[in-house]
Amino acid sequence: MSDRDPFENQDIQHLKLFLYLIPVLGFLPALWTLYNRRGTQQQLDLSRLVVTLTLGWLVVYLLLGMGAQTSESLSVPLLLTSSLLTSGYFLIDFWLIVRLWQRKSVRLPGVSKLGDRLP
Repeated sequence: MSDRDPFENQDIQHLKLFLYLIPVLGFLPALWTLYNRRGTQQQLDLSRLVVTLTLGWLVVYLLLGMGAQTSESLSVPLLLTSSLLTSGYFLIDFWLIVRLWQRKSVRLPGVSKLGDRLP
């Protein structure tokens, strides 16, 4: 399934995982890894998590933005909710980066299970 080179540096593999966790920008390399189905099991698992987390954030962010534009009375609460959601997304990514740096598990309850359902 993966074309792992036994002589490849494990630290470089670990640095690739950090790339996936860059908020918003890490979505593209994670999606590319899933599309090609190449990489270690840890890369594939983290890619699924990142794609699920980013798509979930993006859908809710767009829905809140559209709701704020269509409703005058709810625009401020919806925009506030949108900013809190975005801050939470960035904080979760930062927390996952710290966990990865400590070489701990980077699974999120619920989100990881949902991501595991991706092909």
